[in-house]
Amino acid sequence: MVNNQVKSKQRVKDHGEVFTPNFIVRDMLDLVKSETERIESRFLEPACGDGNFLVPILERKLEVVKKKYRSSQVEFERNALLAVSSIYGVELLHDNVSTCVERLYKIVNDVYSKLFKDKCNADFRKSIRFVLNRNILQGNALDLKTAGGKEHIVFSEWSLANGSSIKRRDFEYRELADFDPKKPTLFSLREISDTGETVFSPMPVKEFPLKHYLKLDYEDAK
Repeated sequence: MVNNQVKSKQRVKDHGEVFTPNFIVRDMLDLVKSETERIESRFLEPACGDGNFLVPILERKLEVVKKKYRSSQVEFERNALLAVSSIYGVELLHDNVSTCVERLYKIVNDVYSKLFKDKCNADFRKSIRFVLNRNILQGNALDLKTAGGKEHIVFSEWSLANGSSIKRRDFEYRELADFDPKKPTLFSLREISDTGETVFSPMPVKEFPLKHYLKLDYEDAK
């Protein structure tokens, strides 16, 4: 590392890669402090680097999960997975994607291991890894496509259902990013709220059957 903001001068030249200093990250997140401490509140970093914003967000969320659910392993696992599933990132460089996933995974695993020691469940760890690999993606947030430029970025929405089940729905990032209620052809499904405003209701490109949160054995599992 040249310093905390730059990995190499060549990377700055080739990709314009400069990382946000930690004190600025902290100050920015404090502006939305209540949201960073809400377990299910979703965050997307469209140029996530190796996780300088996403790491402290997850740390704050997990601190809440730990305080509320440390006495129950099942409740901790369910809510920790919910916290992880609410964090999304897009990054151009593959090494940053890998590092970001590992940093986020380590945060969860460290807390989990300290709380439950030899009672830790390997399937929970696999589920965390799977969600992270679906939520932190290599791509270009400007053209909304994957690294190869041929496919549109697709994110998964995760929600708890029926206690310990997970409902997964996949959405194209271009629909989420380009939402404009003034364009009636943007979505195939549109709803109107009680106040007469357009509700953001994009159609998923794929829906999956319910899975137990410890058994996220989808075909695209990594």
